[in-house]
Amino acid sequence: MSATKGAAVVGLVAAAALFLAGCSGTDSSEPRESPGVTASRGPGKRPAERKEPPLKGITLPSWNKDDYDSPEAGTYLRQIAATGARWVTFTPTWYQDRVTDADFRPTDETASDDSLRHIVRLAHDAGLKAMIKPHVDLRNEGDRAGIRPEDADAWFTVYRRFIGHYAQLAAETGAEQFAVGTELAGTSGDGGHWKGVVSAVRARYKGPLTYAANYDEYRHVAFWQDLDVVGIDAYWPLGDRPTTDAGALRAAWQPVVDELAAFAAREHRRILFTEAGYVSQRGTTTAPYSWTVSTANGDAEQAAGYEALLAAFEGKAWWAGVCWWMWDDWPGAGETPRKLAYTPHGKPAERVLRRWWAGASAAR
Repeated sequence: MSATKGAAVVGLVAAAALFLAGCSGTDSSEPRESPGVTASRGPGKRPAERKEPPLKGITLPSWNKDDYDSPEAGTYLRQIAATGARWVTFTPTWYQDRVTDADFRPTDETASDDSLRHIVRLAHDAGLKAMIKPHVDLRNEGDRAGIRPEDADAWFTVYRRFIGHYAQLAAETGAEQFAVGTELAGTSGDGGHWKGVVSAVRARYKGPLTYAANYDEYRHVAFWQDLDVVGIDAYWPLGDRPTTDAGALRAAWQPVVDELAAFAAREHRRILFTEAGYVSQRGTTTAPYSWTVSTANGDAEQAAGYEALLAAFEGKAWWAGVCWWMWDDWPGAGETPRKLAYTPHGKPAERVLRRWWAGASAAR
């Protein structure tokens, strides 16, 4: 999700902001390979169906440069692992001023490289695998999907430097999976430029690659054949009225399940939900992408959303799993009160996760 710090914005708004200091590094190690996704050495077909169990993940974002170095970081990772999750996603972010700009850069809200290295080490110590999923966001209010640079060549030159840097960090830290981009719908139809991005990443990082397309974007992405798995941020609305009926919500997923099964077969790729989530607000299942659906508590509806998604996709061999958005308990994080925010921590949704995940196979 895309975000602007200091304001909760209705719509597709959320992100993690992390501080980047410099763009150098050496490829001192290769990532450990992820079960179920074989690292590609170039474009070509990949099986759409695998026998490996689905990935079980949660995103831990950061809202300033020091979050991943804070005393809370290790605690949060252990809490994530206690749900039965086996993966955690980190989202370093650079910022640009306007949607038409050709340049973007790290800010004081971008996690430092050292903190990113530190948090990946902590994740591994907690028994979690790591995915690094870099974001580009707008400094002011707005959605990254609207980024359409006037000078595409110049923008992609900066983007290759940005993404190549984090690919290098992913290789150095042994991160097990990497996303080459997130929700950049205004550019993701440009197959030529994106093929260059993927090539630049593969020169630095040898593990499996995905791209995190928004739920209304993935059909238009022009470079799935250059990647190892299709990534979708799965914020499909499941109805036009609030409900806590998990069975009804599961039924609402069925047209999407059918659509994605056909897409996976056509692309010969499994589909990973690189994000999915619900705020603890009444009406969240009608607009899962919104931070501010209402001011009424919706813990039960959030839990029903979790239950419905996990039930709807259970047993689908082409489904590679989910990385929930998000476990965000940093002190002072965001403007949405924690009790109404996306985090499932300490809510009925966490109990849903533990029931589905805890004690299950740790292979993914």
